[in-house]
Amino acid sequence: MTNPRRQFYSNIVEKRILNKDSSILICGGGLLDKETFLNLGYTNVTLSNLDTRTSAEKFAPFKWDYQDAQSLSYDDDSFDYVVIHAAIHHAPMPHKVLVEMYRVSKIGILAFEARDSLLMKLVTQLNLAQEYEHAAVFYNDCSHGGVNNTQIPNYVYRWTEREIEKTIQSYNPISKHTFLYDYGSAYPCTPELELKNGFKVIFLSLLKPFYVIFSKIFYKQQNQFAFFILKASKQSKLFPWLYKEKDTDDIKFNKKWAEKKYRR
Repeated sequence: MTNPRRQFYSNIVEKRILNKDSSILICGGGLLDKETFLNLGYTNVTLSNLDTRTSAEKFAPFKWDYQDAQSLSYDDDSFDYVVIHAAIHHAPMPHKVLVEMYRVSKIGILAFEARDSLLMKLVTQLNLAQEYEHAAVFYNDCSHGGVNNTQIPNYVYRWTEREIEKTIQSYNPISKHTFLYDYGSAYPCTPELELKNGFKVIFLSLLKPFYVIFSKIFYKQQNQFAFFILKASKQSKLFPWLYKEKDTDDIKFNKKWAEKKYRR
């Protein structure tokens, strides 16, 4: 049976990154990421993470680098695309991860995270999904898998479209960006891992047919969420209150535009 999370990941990567020879950095990467990009035929991939237990050999034929996604060592525009799958919420500063990914990308970034929907808030309140990711730590020998890959369970930071847009527009306010969103479903599985789970498992099985109908009508309430951001550059159409100097390529405030808009 196909894993819906893996299938969603694979489908959206192939949908958004068309050139399979593009240079791609994966932040918070693991063997699932290697397998996904290898199976899809991408050729120029660098995986990075904070896992001291791993080695470059595990990620061959791709490259591997030890990197903190909150403070990447790469120069601006180092890769065509930067990708992250279910790893931003392991960082204590998730917004910094997003802008660092944006900074080192040349064309755009692709991220897969949980959406802060009304349904997800309800599911979390009913203890059917985790607010703090202690299961990940437990299944990593109680020593890894939490915040910054430590043994401290991370808070699961969930996003909204508006929050993503505000973060990027604040970081690079020279023009409008293109934001593309995708949604998918993967039914909650955390209760299946718990010892005393009888009621939760039965409740979820009874609820599933209603969820399927609900998610088709209110598709943004699904629990899989991907966002693709095309990077704005000096070659993009600037806001009218800005202009680019021909000689230096510097972006400056358009005084003539302002004089037509504001009184002295």
